[in-house]
Amino acid sequence: MKALKIVMIVGIVSMAFYSFTTTIQEKWIVPDKYVNMKNPTDPSVDKAIGKSLYSQHCKSCHGKEGYGDGPKAKDVEGDLGDFSSEEYQAQTDGELFYKSSFGWEDMPEYTKKMPDDEDRWLIVNYMRTMKE
Repeated sequence: MKALKIVMIVGIVSMAFYSFTTTIQEKWIVPDKYVNMKNPTDPSVDKAIGKSLYSQHCKSCHGKEGYGDGPKAKDVEGDLGDFSSEEYQAQTDGELFYKSSFGWEDMPEYTKKMPDDEDRWLIVNYMRTMKE
């Protein structure tokens, strides 16, 4: 009876561990709602505001030019990306907005630090200026 209890406990723990590890997201998945979302701001307007917000909230990790080489980058485990790369720039504005807003892994969520959606859209516009 004691052996049966041990086997059952090991089985339950194994199942719990398996279900936990299979729910971990391996790729930054952006919901379709955001992938197709249109940027409501005019990228030619308020560039200075977008740059200022980027400097205040993003530059410490992503760096001045968006290469992922900011002073805090060394403390981050994941890839910070290169905002000038074709791969990065190929993302839709909605994808960038989602990632900038909700974060994932080491990227923090910014909906509380910057509750105004327009501010995050202005940062997306500024990040677009970093392409090669």
